[in-house]
Amino acid sequence: MSKATIITQGRQFTVKPGDILTVNLYPETKAGDTVTIDQVLLVGEGASAKIGTPTVAGAKVTAKILENKRGEKIKIFKHRRRKGYRRSRGHRQELSVIKIEAINA
Repeated sequence: MSKATIITQGRQFTVKPGDILTVNLYPETKAGDTVTIDQVLLVGEGASAKIGTPTVAGAKVTAKILENKRGEKIKIFKHRRRKGYRRSRGHRQELSVIKIEAINA
């Protein structure tokens, strides 16, 4: 079973085929689309591992988008005590749930 360390949507993940990840939204995609990730930092395990400088040349990871969704709501509340200053905002992050299909080195 091969492993790979990848960078996608600004975050690093160590993955193997069959893993399911929740990452920031891939723009202009829908469920069922295939995404190719070419920023692969490391491929393999143990003595047979290939380490990139900074990425491994020719290595790609393919993933299938299972769904696009929104994360939980985060509430932001600011106030200054005894001043009557109160601000309330909320945020929901757009997310993609992906499944790692194959690692090609």
